[in-house]
Amino acid sequence: MTTLLGTSDQPTHTDVDQLPDQAYRLEPLRGLDGLRARPRARPAPGPGQVLVQVRAASLNRRDLMLMDGTYPLSARPGVVPLSDGVGDVIEVGPGVTRAAVGDRVTGTYFRSWVAGPQRLAAVREQYGATHDGWLARYVLLEEESVVHVPDHLTDAEAASLTCAAVAAWASVTKPTPPGPGETLLTVGSGAVALSAIQFARVHGARVVAVTSSPQKAKRLRELGAHEVVDRTETPAWDAAVRELTGGDGAEHVVDAVGLPTLPKSVAAAAYNARITLIGAFPAAAPITDPFGGNFVSIRRIAVGSRTDFEAMNRVLAAQRLRPVIARVFPFEAAGEAYRCLRDENPFGKVVVTL
Repeated sequence: MTTLLGTSDQPTHTDVDQLPDQAYRLEPLRGLDGLRARPRARPAPGPGQVLVQVRAASLNRRDLMLMDGTYPLSARPGVVPLSDGVGDVIEVGPGVTRAAVGDRVTGTYFRSWVAGPQRLAAVREQYGATHDGWLARYVLLEEESVVHVPDHLTDAEAASLTCAAVAAWASVTKPTPPGPGETLLTVGSGAVALSAIQFARVHGARVVAVTSSPQKAKRLRELGAHEVVDRTETPAWDAAVRELTGGDGAEHVVDAVGLPTLPKSVAAAAYNARITLIGAFPAAAPITDPFGGNFVSIRRIAVGSRTDFEAMNRVLAAQRLRPVIARVFPFEAAGEAYRCLRDENPFGKVVVTL
């Protein structure tokens, strides 16, 4: 039975049978040996909190970095990992008005960034890092973290939005989106780049993608890239991008690799272009002049706000867009999902279902 919510001072919950809780815990710096499933008491929502029974969760490169201790923010020892997931609201705490029992929801990456400029204090509050995340049968969310997901998405797809898709949306659309007559360049073939291609196409931009194999090039074209440059066949891909744009370069660049590819991203960019760095890979050598003598704007972003997430979801629903799913694993094989992301270089998201 589904119960709609008002502003009651008492918790509201479903009367359906609920599974005993089990959650994976992460002990950083121990590799996959530091990831273990353990029973725990089912969380209870307090004021302004929502309890979600998880249907699916997905991994990001960030989760490998938290495991290895290379992410800018250290994981709390014993934290339940993963920032991305989807499930059903089964109980809400007193005062909750943004979610109702029975809603299918996901959550934001940052616990309390709703809108406006990002502040450092909000950056430190992350699900799956400093607060328990989605790799469990139940997750407890703050009400302001709750985001309703588009109805047309499967659970695996809806569980794949919070990090990569929102980062791509913010990269492509903020401060202003590209439009017809402009070129957006994506560098990399991870989940951020895949979503960026879709969002750039929605806004009418021409998309040029840089990737690392003929197989990926074929799939990027199928996803919507107008032109694809395989850097293994064309190491000077920055020159190739300029040639494809008549010597002008790309007005918008989403570099989902990071510092190793930044010099060529700058070289491939048009005059006054906007370059957004998403990737966290370190540079092989120090970059003394990141601008390379060009007149460009370079920025690094950290995912996006709840307002960004909700704006993206409206477009996903209107355009019937779907994130790309590479592999799906059962909850009991979560360690294999981590291995897949680490070792197999998957094309799309790696998902764990419950």
